[in-house]
Amino acid sequence: MIKIAKRMSIGSILMALVFMMVQVMSDLYLPNLTSNIIDKGVAKGDIPYIWSVGAVMIGFSLISIVAAIGNTYFATRESQKLGKTLRSEIFKKVSYGSHNQIDKFGTASLITRTTNDVNQVQMVTQMFLRLMINAPLTLIGASFMAYQKNAELTKVFLITIPILLIFVGIIMYFAVPLFKSMQKKTDKLNLVFREGLTGIRVVRAFNRSEYEEERFDEANKDFVATAIKVNSILAMMIPIVTLVMSGTTILIVWQGSHLIADMSMEVGHLIAFMTYATQILISFLMLSMIFIFVPRAQASAVRINEVLDSVDELTEAKNPVEINQDDKQTSIEFKHVNYRYQGAENLALEDVDFKVSKGQTLAIIGGTGSGKTTLVNLIPRFYDIESGDILLNNTSVSKVGKEALIDRIGYVPQKAMLFTGTIRENLCYGKPNASEEEMWHALEIAQAKEFVSSLEEGLDSHVEQAGGNFSGGQRQRLCIARALVKEADVFIFDDSFSALDFKTDAKLREALSNDLTNQISVIVAQRISTVADADLILVIDEGKVVGQGTHVELKENCETYQEIISSQLKEEDIA
Repeated sequence: MIKIAKRMSIGSILMALVFMMVQVMSDLYLPNLTSNIIDKGVAKGDIPYIWSVGAVMIGFSLISIVAAIGNTYFATRESQKLGKTLRSEIFKKVSYGSHNQIDKFGTASLITRTTNDVNQVQMVTQMFLRLMINAPLTLIGASFMAYQKNAELTKVFLITIPILLIFVGIIMYFAVPLFKSMQKKTDKLNLVFREGLTGIRVVRAFNRSEYEEERFDEANKDFVATAIKVNSILAMMIPIVTLVMSGTTILIVWQGSHLIADMSMEVGHLIAFMTYATQILISFLMLSMIFIFVPRAQASAVRINEVLDSVDELTEAKNPVEINQDDKQTSIEFKHVNYRYQGAENLALEDVDFKVSKGQTLAIIGGTGSGKTTLVNLIPRFYDIESGDILLNNTSVSKVGKEALIDRIGYVPQKAMLFTGTIRENLCYGKPNASEEEMWHALEIAQAKEFVSSLEEGLDSHVEQAGGNFSGGQRQRLCIARALVKEADVFIFDDSFSALDFKTDAKLREALSNDLTNQISVIVAQRISTVADADLILVIDEGKVVGQGTHVELKENCETYQEIISSQLKEEDIA
């Protein structure tokens, strides 16, 4: 919590403190005025005095109201600003962090940390600026004022306050661990719910709706059971405090009546003392509630700091160099590259060594899990290699700034992902200032111009979340167009032709070869027909390059490539 507290504005905290002190002083002075009205006004029948002191009471009440509004304003503003800052920093950390960081925490947990955990910290921050300041000030002030009224009666608190502390301590002992566990159970609930939503088509296709309902119900019941348990424990707080306060009132009245009978205390003083006693006990209650919620916020703060303090393995170069912009130098070169996933024992890629130049097409083919996607993810430096070097235009990617590197690469991911908005807005992801001519040109190469033109609103047609209103092939072609709008040296197509029919696939590859004459195309594919025309084909098997060359060369001398051909083509079709 201390790290997070450093993000708060000192000015707002001071203003909240000033307004709270004014409110507390006003609230503490009101019982004293009540005492004076009873003892000096009512007892003596002095009506003018009652009116004059009553007017003063109204004035102090108005001051208290204004101070409370001021304190609430600054407390709310500061807590909301803190929440906004934390959400922004987490989002920025995730956006600019490596894929390993996202994999480490998991999507569901990151969502919980950005929403629920930040809300917990935000709520406690507001409670701190409201109650954490109010309670101790009121406690100290009311104790002093009560002592001023009658020192003898203050001995009552020596009995009631320890009883209250014991009960609150017991409640905190059982409630705090449950509050902490609720955060983890919130993570699990979000995970199951998110999986059920994103995989709804798979669930229905396999008729597993009942299974998913049971799975969600189990996580939901676990969360609810914990929530019910902790709230049931907290529910004991009010009755216990009410009982203690009622007991305190009885003791004060009982002992105070004897003092009044002995003429050592006035009735007004007794009423004022009872009011101060109530303020003291309520202050203890407020402090107790804070100490119950603070551990939950502390657990949330730890989870937030885990994200904010996570170290990005992909460190920026201290003195980043410029990528060579000369078209004649356009090239990608892997020099004996080895890569291992974080925490893995075996290498994911081993001794990868090749080079492709301007205007060439590199195709990567291999079995599922062989390392094809891993290899292309190393080019834009989504992961850092263990040894060797990767050169883009004869410049090591590790020496180039992250943004400068990404600017030179057009990337089409394995999963066709579109964002909510319009087709135009999605294409502008590749180039924010792209002209309509450039967009239509990219759509034409991606074989998407025809279906986009047929839409009533064309480029301004609405795109639902994840492109749900388009077919798989349409989404892939729009993603390809989004990459092609970008001015880049290298275009990576990670198995992004899989949803296209053979005819569209062939047209798309032909358009790419005709248009990208000064760039390099990197195509990850499963089909032999997709890679056959490439200038260089890499055959990957269990992280190793078991063959590289043209289609004709590999067909003759690469056993793995021959097996892939045999699995996809009939003998008479093999050319």
